[in-house]
Formats: sequence, C-alpha cells, structure tokens
Amino acid sequence: MRTAEAVLSALRGAGAQEIFGIPGDFALPFFEVIERAATLPLYTLSHEPAVGFAADAAVRFHGGVGVAAITYGAGAFNLVNPIAGAYAERSPVVVLSGAPSRAERSRGLLVHHQARTLQSQLNVYREITCDQAVLDDPATAAEAIARVLRSAREHSQPVYLEIPRDMVGVEIGMVPALPPSPVDPDAVGAAADEVLARLAAARSPVLLVDAEIRRYGTEAEVAELAHRLGIPVVTTFMGRGLLADAPNPPVGTYIGVAGQPEITELVESSDALFMLGVILSDTNFSTAARQIDLRHAIIAAERQVRLGFHTYHEVPLPDLVAAMADRARPSGTPAHWITPPDPPTGLIADDAPIGPTDIATAVNDMMHDHGAMPIASDMGDCLFTAMDIEHTALAAPGYYAGMGFGVPAGLGVQAATGERPLILVGDGAFQMTGWELGNCRRYGWDPIVIVFNNASWEMLRAFQPGAGYNDLPDWPFDELAGSLGGVGIRVRTRRELAEAIEQAVATEGRFVLIDVVMERGRMSDTLSRFVTGFERQRSAAAGGS
Repeated sequence: MRTAEAVLSALRGAGAQEIFGIPGDFALPFFEVIERAATLPLYTLSHEPAVGFAADAAVRFHGGVGVAAITYGAGAFNLVNPIAGAYAERSPVVVLSGAPSRAERSRGLLVHHQARTLQSQLNVYREITCDQAVLDDPATAAEAIARVLRSAREHSQPVYLEIPRDMVGVEIGMVPALPPSPVDPDAVGAAADEVLARLAAARSPVLLVDAEIRRYGTEAEVAELAHRLGIPVVTTFMGRGLLADAPNPPVGTYIGVAGQPEITELVESSDALFMLGVILSDTNFSTAARQIDLRHAIIAAERQVRLGFHTYHEVPLPDLVAAMADRARPSGTPAHWITPPDPPTGLIADDAPIGPTDIATAVNDMMHDHGAMPIASDMGDCLFTAMDIEHTALAAPGYYAGMGFGVPAGLGVQAATGERPLILVGDGAFQMTGWELGNCRRYGWDPIVIVFNNASWEMLRAFQPGAGYNDLPDWPFDELAGSLGGVGIRVRTRRELAEAIEQAVATEGRFVLIDVVMERGRMSDTLSRFVTGFERQRSAAAGGS
C-alpha cells in the first residue's frame, strides 16, 4: 500500500470514524488522497483549534481514535492547545501533519512554516502526545504507524504522525496488526482480588468514576460491576454524564463544597473510595470539604492500581473491570445509598431577568418534553450550570479548562453521533470559536446553541472581582447567526427564554443560537461555591508552605 492509503486504513482499523482538518501546502497531497479514497469522511473547519476540539469531542462519544489533520508549522502549532487539553484529559486524538519533503529537508534552506529547526514541531508534540513517528522511511513506516496507533488506544492519549509530502504516494509494507502490550494476568487477578477484599470489608464503599471509563469504552461493564458490587456510583466533575443510561445511574456528581452536601459526605466519609479511571486534578478535588486521604483510597487509572502504599503496574482498566466482574458476587443494595434532589424543573415563564439556574431549568423542561440531548459545554459558568441539568452525555474541558471548546466540540459530537447536540458556551469563549457555526450548513448540522452573554469573562471575575479587564463589549450574536446560515434569537426574560427554546426545538436543519443576555456579575450557585472552596484550599496551601 502507499503511505497515505495505509495510514487511512490503519486509522479505520483503530476505530476512527471521521477526520477533521484544514489543508495547507505541505498537507495537500495527503488531503487529496483523503478525498479520493473516501476511507473516512472529511470535515474541514475554519481554524485549527476547532479541528482539535472537534476531533477530541468526537472520540469521547464514539470511542476508538479521533483524527485531526493539518499542515506543517502554521497549522500544527495552532493545534497545540487542543491537543494539550486532549493529553491532559486522556483523549486519544491522532495528529496527522503534513511536512516538507525529504528533498526540501536536505537543501540547506529554511523552509516556510519552519520555526527554529525542522524538528521543532516534532519536539513540541513530544511534550503533549504519548507516541510519535515521522514517516520518512518506507522500510519502517508501516511498523511505526501500527505502534503509534496502538499507543493511542492503550494509553488513551494523543499521538503524532508526520508525513513528508513526497512520502504520500510511496509504497510501504502492510501495516501489521500488533498484539496488545504484554499484561500479566496473575497481576490483574491479584489486583482484582485485593480491591474486592477491600470493598467487602468496608463500612461505606463508594465507586467514583471519571474520564477513563468512557475513553476505554467500559461504561456498560462498569455499570454491571457496580450492580454486582451493590455500591453507590458517583461521578467526578470531569466525569459528569458517565453511565447516564445505566440501569443504576450515578447518585450524583462530586464537587466538594460546590456540590450537593449528601454527595460530598458520601464520598469524603467513605472508608473504601474506589477511584476508577479518575484524574487526580484540582478541578476534581480542590474543593473538598475535608481532604481525602489518598493513602486509604483505591486508585485504578493510567494502567495502574494503587492501594495504599503499593502499586500494581501495567493493569489496564478494562482488564481490571473484567476480572473484578468475573469474581464479584451480586450484593444487596446498601443501606447508605442516598437519593439526591432532582434537577430543577418548571421554569416560571415571567418577565424576570434570566439567571444561570433559569437556563438549567429551561433545558431540563425541554429534555423532559422532547427527550435528552448530548451536551457539549465550554469552560466557565456554562459548565457549572450544566451540573444542574439532567444527567446526560456531556463533553467538556473540565480539567484542562481551556476556552473555545464548546462550539467545535458540539459539531464534533453531531458528526460522531448523528444526534442534534446542545451547546453551552459563554460569550468570551464564543468570540474565540463560535464562528465555526458557519460550517453547519454544508454538513447539515443543526445544534442548539445557548450563549451565556453577560458581556464578561465571568468565571475570571469570580476569582478576581473588580478587575476591569474582565469586561467585554456586548456583541449581537443573534444578529450574526443569520449570516452564518442559522437562526438567532436574543432573550432577556424567562418568558422569552422558554419561547426561544421551543422555537429552537421546532427548527430543524439549521442551527439555532439563543443569545441569553444576563446581568454582569450574576453567576450560578455552583460556581460561587466552587470559587469559595478553591480559594480556601489555595489559602490553606499557601499558609502551610
């Protein structure tokens, strides 16, 4: 096979379902093959950050690998931020970069789009991908492709393939089907036995789930394991939306003092907290009411199982879950299960101004009447407001917390699932990537977009009140929607919000942008509590140092 066809075939074999990209001169030969071969559908967007966010969100929903194809230098460096976020949040996105030809590399001239050296781009991506290869040698290219894609699947993190433009049509060997990296079944079994023994001996065991559950496609298996164990399941802030369709869905989301007190007490008082696929980040744990002693927790993530002061290495999460399920015996429902309060419903459609909780209430009413929708949320109060929305599939940058994710992620979700998504985004983040909505018309995408428009970087204001640089001008996003091929509606009251959402549901085939005007300085209760808890922990850490 030729290099380009071999890469595309291997991607499909690794679970890729589409390619998001932006062409450039070093990538043109490869893009020509993508279009001609039609091995995977190609969606071109407007700016490389959106390509990365869309590929990240798509793989969060369909599994396998996501694909972001760009050109060398000017394109690839634009992609760094979303790939850094994918690395942090364990999302296996394959970066396909065009590159100068082998002849161009040897002429001794600086090549356009080159930074410091021709290897500078590769060196940057070494920091934010778990494996890399430059396909400049026909003798080794096939093996390199197989190795890199295996790394993406096994580590659930981005990888990097650089394809010199004169290698696109060069014949290489068949890409081998590499076996999985070696796993010792005795170690997996021993880890499973010890975890089960710890849970069985506990007074109040709790299963806390996070991003890796979905990354490794184990939601159904984890749901069955939780049922067999008979212990309550809680998601982290980052894991919100996990197991939404399970027979016994999570009892809530743990956000420390920012969340529901019953959930906080359940997690923090557990004498056997089983953290499955959990990222130990500040967004997940910095607002704890009392610090969780990780020495007494069970942590299964990053192909390791940690119990107190010892660790089982090279224990993949799917293998551990399967081994535990084989050994677990069905158990009755524990007495300490709780029933958290229902999400807010029943919006009062009057002429009062709109607050974040009103948006959550209106969305819950919509989903109750018309069915659940997958959600893509940006960072900011829109994501904290999502904690009050009915538990449904959600993609958001909860740990890396980069702005600009929401709109392109929503497009990635619709491309991946075919379902109409709901996009939650603040006005600051919309200014970054909201213009990608202009691509909806040619691909038939019709998301419902709710813009939290308070003319402010409101989350930053929450951490530093009074700073004037957090003020933003009021952009008429609703007026711009029509020129991008959609429908725009500006609302200021709860009555107008309710009417706009009903109009959006009834409008099919075009995106609908609801521009929700809110008072500057008004935030959700969840964000307010999160900021207070985060600042308290930061002050305590500063005092301790």
